[in-house]
Amino acid sequence: MKRKEPLFRVVKREGGSPVRLALSYVVAVVLALCIGALLLAMQGVPVMQFYQDMFTMGMVGSRYPFRVLEGFIRLFVPLLITSMALSLAFRMRFWNIGGEGQFIMGAICAGIAAFQLGNTLPQPVMLLVIAACGILGGGAYGLIVAALKVRFGTNETLLTLMLNYIALYLLEFLGETKADWNFMLSEQSARPVFAQFPEAADMILFTIGPFQLNLSLIIALVLCVLVFVYLKYTKQGYEIAVVGDSPNTAHYAGIKVGRVVIRTIFLSAALIGLAGAFYVSSAGTLSTSVTNDVGWTGIVVAWLAKLNTVGILIVSLLITVLQYGCQAAGTAYPSIDANFADMLQGIILFVVLAADFFIRFRVVIRGKEAVK
Repeated sequence: MKRKEPLFRVVKREGGSPVRLALSYVVAVVLALCIGALLLAMQGVPVMQFYQDMFTMGMVGSRYPFRVLEGFIRLFVPLLITSMALSLAFRMRFWNIGGEGQFIMGAICAGIAAFQLGNTLPQPVMLLVIAACGILGGGAYGLIVAALKVRFGTNETLLTLMLNYIALYLLEFLGETKADWNFMLSEQSARPVFAQFPEAADMILFTIGPFQLNLSLIIALVLCVLVFVYLKYTKQGYEIAVVGDSPNTAHYAGIKVGRVVIRTIFLSAALIGLAGAFYVSSAGTLSTSVTNDVGWTGIVVAWLAKLNTVGILIVSLLITVLQYGCQAAGTAYPSIDANFADMLQGIILFVVLAADFFIRFRVVIRGKEAVK
């Protein structure tokens, strides 16, 4: 009996020019901005002024434009490092959806080190200790899933997703439990509030005129270069590519797949934990909203950048401009709150992702093509 052809089929496109790819993204962004403009107009907000404030992040006309740039860097660095770290796992087709949890565990471990050590160490040494604790906290959390995957063949997507919530609830427990053993809370506050870090645990800042350059930005850019070299020019990077293409081929070539999985996932999660440590050091405290959804946004960034390290740098920059700019622009209009800014970001990301899908694939209706 002849098998009936399905009504709809998704077919992968062959090739595609870079120019067409770039134009498709531009059209997608313009379309998303038009949708956003319509929503802004319905709220009585001047569209052009809002978008100017958004894309300039409120720096135009600001009395302290350098403070805006400093706030931008504090958001940009965690997203860049997290997106880059997730791309390591995704290249191996290990779907690490646990960026939120690994970020939180890195932040918690860094916070424990900061509160326990206080000002007993010089600031550079303290930052090294905080960074090491963040690396170990995030890396160990990712290592749990990697070990279970290698030993029992468990589903990494489900496990990393569940571990996100365990880390989040642990952070909330620490932030809301007033008890003698909880040294992370402020003693001066009647209600549970995370205490400020000691001065030695604050991120090092380099003063350049009125601007203070965050050391974490320099480290993040150096990490970009190191990850690029690691993936492109080292044996370990080659093994990641082979395992991602075909684990069976990797086995046949003599590559120890289990060892590669554990090593790569530890590195991925460790970098995310480092991002968490850098963030709390820059903020000077912990909070229950410490991640700013960086683990989820990092997945979008890595996907849009096609797991390319340079692309991740560019997309992270643009997404952070969008996030920080929406917040800055929304403060000038009472009808625009944080929820509207989040919705506008979501529209733009959704339309760009939809465009990315139709760039990669075409939908075919039985007997004819729906999308050329």
